[in-house]
Amino acid sequence: MTGLPERSAVSGPVPAPPVVRRVRVEIEGIVQGVGFRPFVFRLATRYGIAGWVCNTPAGVLLEAEGTATVIDPFLTSLAAEAPPLARITALRSTDIPPERSAGFSIRESSGGASAIQVAPDGHVCDDCLRELFDPTDRRYRYPFITCTNCGPRYSIITGIPYDRPRTTMAPFPLCPACRAEYEEPTDRRFHAQPLACPACGPRLRLLDVDGAELAGDPVLRAIELLSAGEIVAVKGTGGYHLAVDPANDGAVAELRGRKRRDEKPFALLAADLAAAAELVELDDSARRLLASPERPIVLLPKKPGNRISPGVAPANGYFGVMLPSTPLQHLLLRDTLPALVMTSGNISDEPIAYRDDEAFERLAAIADAFLVHDREIRTRLDDSVIRVFAGEPLFLRRSRGYAPRGMRLPAPQRSVLAVGAELKGALCLTRGDQAFPSQHLGDLQNAATLRSLEECAEHLQRLLEITPEVVAHDLHPDYLSTTFAEGIAALPKIGVQHHHAHLAACLAENRVEGEAIGVIFDGTGYGPDGTVWGGEFLLGDYRSFVRRGHFAPVPLPGGDAAVREPWRMALSYLHNAYGEELFDLPLPSREPLAEGERGLFRQMLARRLNSPLSSSCGRLFDAAAALLGVRQQISYEGQAAIELEALAEQGRATEPYPFALTGEESSIIDFSPLVRAMVEEILAGVERADIARRFHLTVATAVAAVCGEIRSRDRVGQVALSGGVFQNRLLAEEAARLLAGQDFTVFVHRLVPPNDGGIALGQAVIAGRSVLCA
Repeated sequence: MTGLPERSAVSGPVPAPPVVRRVRVEIEGIVQGVGFRPFVFRLATRYGIAGWVCNTPAGVLLEAEGTATVIDPFLTSLAAEAPPLARITALRSTDIPPERSAGFSIRESSGGASAIQVAPDGHVCDDCLRELFDPTDRRYRYPFITCTNCGPRYSIITGIPYDRPRTTMAPFPLCPACRAEYEEPTDRRFHAQPLACPACGPRLRLLDVDGAELAGDPVLRAIELLSAGEIVAVKGTGGYHLAVDPANDGAVAELRGRKRRDEKPFALLAADLAAAAELVELDDSARRLLASPERPIVLLPKKPGNRISPGVAPANGYFGVMLPSTPLQHLLLRDTLPALVMTSGNISDEPIAYRDDEAFERLAAIADAFLVHDREIRTRLDDSVIRVFAGEPLFLRRSRGYAPRGMRLPAPQRSVLAVGAELKGALCLTRGDQAFPSQHLGDLQNAATLRSLEECAEHLQRLLEITPEVVAHDLHPDYLSTTFAEGIAALPKIGVQHHHAHLAACLAENRVEGEAIGVIFDGTGYGPDGTVWGGEFLLGDYRSFVRRGHFAPVPLPGGDAAVREPWRMALSYLHNAYGEELFDLPLPSREPLAEGERGLFRQMLARRLNSPLSSSCGRLFDAAAALLGVRQQISYEGQAAIELEALAEQGRATEPYPFALTGEESSIIDFSPLVRAMVEEILAGVERADIARRFHLTVATAVAAVCGEIRSRDRVGQVALSGGVFQNRLLAEEAARLLAGQDFTVFVHRLVPPNDGGIALGQAVIAGRSVLCA
């Protein structure tokens, strides 16, 4: 005995128990039908977190409990590691009292206010692609392989909530093996609604034009036909494509003749990035876009020495190229042809065929065979088209892979259905501070595209659970979209001026508040003064605008004929610049006019007979193309301007031509000096490419000059560039560069097209903020 107290078995202070946190997390965006709940389950397991996750009408709701050291990394990983098809628009976490619960579970969906978003279709993921070509896998060479990370979504959904019975996969009951994958939370096919395999899923067939099934493997037989120069109609995700060998001149020419598509470029489907690099010039931006989950068509400069038939994209410096997005497209190109023409399955100006019966009816005179399957397409979807502008994507057509993905508006507003204009038809729905632009619907110039607009409006309203309170439409009374809007008897209508809608669309997607200068260049827009607008400088916001500048109006000889025949616009501009002397000038634009027609044309211009006035920038580009002999007649919209840009990109000129500015309260650009200078250089034998480039520089310089005048009068330093003419990369980049050099803040389109495909967004925001909706 020492008399000392006994020593404890453990020395030092006892460590405090770890701090436990529990958080409630609300996630909005595209987070349903994309494998988000199993992703959360696996993430929680990785971090040792307890709790639960479920779907709600607003998105995903979860509670997570764990030590304080793991909760923050878990929340960071939720956003950073989200599934490929997910798009998170809001993530809010709130600390709540711990419950000391154990385990993590996936709960049944809960109710509440709807803020649902629908996932676009996605490409086949790398995991599925490996299985597709693995001879030991049970889905080897199965054209409908998919999982929660990839595959069709919007194109197959028939209703909500999104589950298999409300998709076009409903007729295909899962086999035991697929059912086991579907019900296992750790499997990447957990709750994958398009899930299937050869034992239980859709089947592929190759049919002749009479509908008889051809013997043999459908894919291998289709490849044989394509290699022999035949045209094959291929049923894709959102509709039918027409495919031919792009190196076969005869096959390409035959497709053009049957499709009645004289010169408009065909899209190319390249096997992979390496195959694409043999066709076009690729930089990092192009590679990233081509390989993105959305798999758009990307317009890229042709590579010298490519083996593609000149008939694929005649008189054009670009190919529209995409990579395979479906297992079937991969199968068609694997170790066979390096590329295919893959163009929309339609006759020119009609919507893409997507129902089997209509495809056989409309395409039987075009295709030699039909590669079909028995999974129904619910929603028609064309391919999206993008070009690269200033290193970033610029939509020319927003459709498959992107629609109906939402975008955040600058502020909440009433729900609006906006129906767009006429060309590049698309509509837009709003809910709170979210806008949902539809897919591209085509040019609304016939009953078929009008039906497509009507079907899309009804389907999107039902899927997104949006009940619009007002309908917005273009002011033009003869547009079919306006007729459709006026026929919705139960809702008030708001007509929106065409170019104001362009301005508002650019401001809205950039979430800009306050006034801005809108440089709105397009071909045609209904002007409140009764003339055709299209070369406009507006000062405005979402509620109102004033016209602060414009191109000096010139006659459109023959009205709509001037749009189809650019030589008419060349003569109109020449008449402005030279008067009667124009007929003495030995220029290409005079050639289409017969000697005996000159007197009639003189009267038409002098007295403005059947020659409405127009300030259109698109018609100025037509005139320049005709003056240079690039294009006297067009076979598709924008053809003259596209070919003029291709020529200008070969030029080396660095100085603009002269132009005149007049007006005090409004700046009016007179391009007569430009026309006279162009004529002088044409007659002097200056290289056409240099003249074309100087023309582009002149228009860009005029943009900067007029914006400078407006700023000096109105003290506004924000500029929005919109309208179809700003699809022209050369013009857009030069105008943006000059404006930035004068310290303007320049906004351009990135989320919707600058052409009329984006106009419904502007209509929706203007109508949503209108005092008539207050």
